Order: sequence, then C-alpha cells, then structure tokens
Amino acid sequence: MTKLETPMDIYLEIGQKRTFASAIDWPGWSRSGPDEASALQALFDCGPQYTRALQASCLPFQLPSQISDLIVVERLAGNGTTDFGAPNVRLSRDKQPIAPEELERFQRVLQACWFTFDTAAEAATGRILRTGPRGGGRDLTKIIEHVYDVDDAYLRSLGGKPSPGQTGEPSRSFPQLRQDILETLLAAVRGEMPELGPHGGVHWTPRYFVRRLAWHELDHAWEIEERAED
Repeated sequence: MTKLETPMDIYLEIGQKRTFASAIDWPGWSRSGPDEASALQALFDCGPQYTRALQASCLPFQLPSQISDLIVVERLAGNGTTDFGAPNVRLSRDKQPIAPEELERFQRVLQACWFTFDTAAEAATGRILRTGPRGGGRDLTKIIEHVYDVDDAYLRSLGGKPSPGQTGEPSRSFPQLRQDILETLLAAVRGEMPELGPHGGVHWTPRYFVRRLAWHELDHAWEIEERAED
C-alpha cells in the first residue's frame, strides 16, 4: 500500500464528552477523543493498524503521510451513544444507492475486519488480557461472546435474521452468521429489505450498517491486541 497522494475526506461526530473522527470512504477507520484535535490525531495514529487490517483485502488503501491529509468535510452533532463510546450518526449520503463495485469493496472490508478480529482472538487464546487501572475489562471469552451478540443485533438492525440452529460457542457460529450478514447486505443494497421492522423501527441503511459493523469489529480486535501485549 502506498502513501496518500490526495486528501482523504473525514467527518466528525461531536458529542458533549467525546468526538469521533471517521473516514467516509473507508469503513472501520474511526477513532475517538475528547475533542476534535485528539480524535483526528487518534485516527491518524491508528492508520498503520488499519492498513494491516486491510492487507488481506488487497484494496488500494493509501496511508496518510501527515495529519493534514485528513480533510474534515462534515461536522455532525453526536448523541448519548457517541459519548458512551460508539459512532452513531447517520450521514445524508448514507441513503445513496450502492453500485456493484462499491458493494464488493464493502464486502471485502468486512471480511478483512473479521479476519483481523479472528487473528487477534486466536493469538490471545490461553493468555490473560491485561486489565485496566481498576481491574476492569472483559476476558477473551466475554469479548468473543459480545462481538457475536452485537453482530447478531446489527444484522437484525439491517432487516435480516440469523439462520436457525446457531447455538453453542459463538466462535463456531461466526461463519454462518457472517454469511447471513453478507446475504442480507446484498438484499438491502438491492432494495429487497423492508424499510421498517416488524415493530415499526427504521432499519439501518447498508452504508451505515457497514460503517458501524466494521468499526465494532476492529475496535475489539485492537482492544484484544493491546491488552494481550506483555
């Protein structure tokens, strides 16, 4: 992957306590900080991690060589979820149609994020993850269970449902759940999913879904990597 030759569009999701900086065209590349400057710095600093995460995808991601390559094109008001620690704001462009080549890129990004999470989890198996200053933090099993549960919830937010019979250890059920996600994403892009859920809630758009899912997968993959360090 090469150094950046053109600026990269970034949007900021600004809460009262936390700000997220996210790359518009690269789902999963999203970091937060207490203010705009720290969020942009955190995004820039994790550029090499994101580059490694995308290596298996063979996508032409260009690593920014300096923080000024990150161009803020939109600032949006955050909410309680932003301050809690998750990017939660929809962009106006999220409702735009998705062309076949863009869908393929989204699929490859998601698969790369899953591979990164699986690799981190496998490398940390049998190790005790370092806890925070107050002893907090899930162990590896709880992180895997959490990611599986959230993947399931996000799938339903897109309008899909997991295939029946997915029981037992989450790590053994991930392949089928991920296949369900890719199939539902394809159906949503084709306009085959209802806009409203059975209880009246609005389903997520495919663009927002991919951005949120990729962020969550990488966020916990990087958490595992950092906490497993000696």
